[in-house]
Amino acid sequence: MALMRRRVGGYICSELCGSVMNQRLYSSRVDWKQLRPMILKRIKNRAKEYPIKRMIPVAEEVVKAREIVTKGVSTLLQVVPIHSCKFCPEVHIGAVGHEMQSCHGFKRMIKNQPHKWGPGCLNDILIPVESFHLENTFQDEIKHDQRFDFPRVPAVLELCHQAGADIPDEVWHRSGTSSAIVRENDEKPAAFLPEELRFIGQRTIEAWERLRLGVTKLLLVYPSKVCERCSEVHVGLSGHKARMCGVFKFEGWRGKHKWKKADVDDLVPPKIVWHQRPHDPPVLVDAGRDYYGHAPAVIELCMQVSARAPPKYHCMMKAQGLAPPIK
Repeated sequence: MALMRRRVGGYICSELCGSVMNQRLYSSRVDWKQLRPMILKRIKNRAKEYPIKRMIPVAEEVVKAREIVTKGVSTLLQVVPIHSCKFCPEVHIGAVGHEMQSCHGFKRMIKNQPHKWGPGCLNDILIPVESFHLENTFQDEIKHDQRFDFPRVPAVLELCHQAGADIPDEVWHRSGTSSAIVRENDEKPAAFLPEELRFIGQRTIEAWERLRLGVTKLLLVYPSKVCERCSEVHVGLSGHKARMCGVFKFEGWRGKHKWKKADVDDLVPPKIVWHQRPHDPPVLVDAGRDYYGHAPAVIELCMQVSARAPPKYHCMMKAQGLAPPIK
C-alpha cells in the first residue's frame, strides 16, 4: 500500500514538474520612455489623414439637412399646437393634451400621476445635445480645470466640423438661440395654405431622414463617446476628463463620466411621443395605453399637416392596430 502511494505521488509530481518545465516564461522589459515618442509620432502621422475627403460631402449634407429640419419645425410650430408637461419631459402634439397618468416628476420621486400641460418650445421637439468644441479630432483631452476654456456647441455641428465641413458663422450663432417659446394656444396662428404646410412637412421629414443617415455614416469614421450614466456627449477619440457627471455625489467616481461608443440616437434624439390615429378618441385616455402607438416628435409634428410618414415607422405607430374598446 505504501509502495503504491509512493508511485502515485511520484507520477503526479513528474506530471506537474514536466508541465511547468515545458512552459515558456515571458518577461516584459519594454522601455516605455523610448516607446512613447514612437506612439506620439504614429498618432501625429495618423492625424494627417483626417479629415477624410470622401466624407466631406456627407458632413456638408448633414449641416444642410439640419438647417432644413430646424426651419421646418419652427414653421410648423406656429400652426400645430404642442403641449409640454411642467414636471417631466413628456410632450404631446395635438389640440388637447392626453389624459394618461404617466408623469413621474422632475426628480422621479412619484409615478402614475396626471400631467400638467403648458406651451412647448422648439427644444421639446429637437432636443439640444451639446459637446466641447475642438480644433481637430486628435487634440489633447480636456482636463477638468480646462472645462471653461472650450465653448459648448451642438454635437452634430461639432461632428461635421471635425469631418471637414465648412460651417458658416451664422449657423454657429443661430444654434445657440433656437429655444424660442412657441406661441400660446389662444394666439392667432400664422397664415399658411394647406398645400404649403404639406410641402413643408414632407420636406422636413425627408431632411430628418437624411440627417440621421448622414450622422450614422459619420459615426462610422469619426469616433464619438457618450456617458453611460448621463447624456453627456463628446466628439473625439476619447472622452474628456471634466467631472460633470451628475449621478450621485457620494459615489466613488466623483463626477467622472463612464464613456461608451455613441450612436445616432445619442447625437440626434428622436423624442418619442404618443401617436393619435384617425380611429382613436379625440383625447387619449389612460385606459387605452396598450392600444395607442408612438412616433418620433418630428414625424408626428409633420403628420399633423398631412405629410406622409416613412413606412418604417408604421409598426411603431400601430397604424393598422385596433382602437381601444369603448366603455
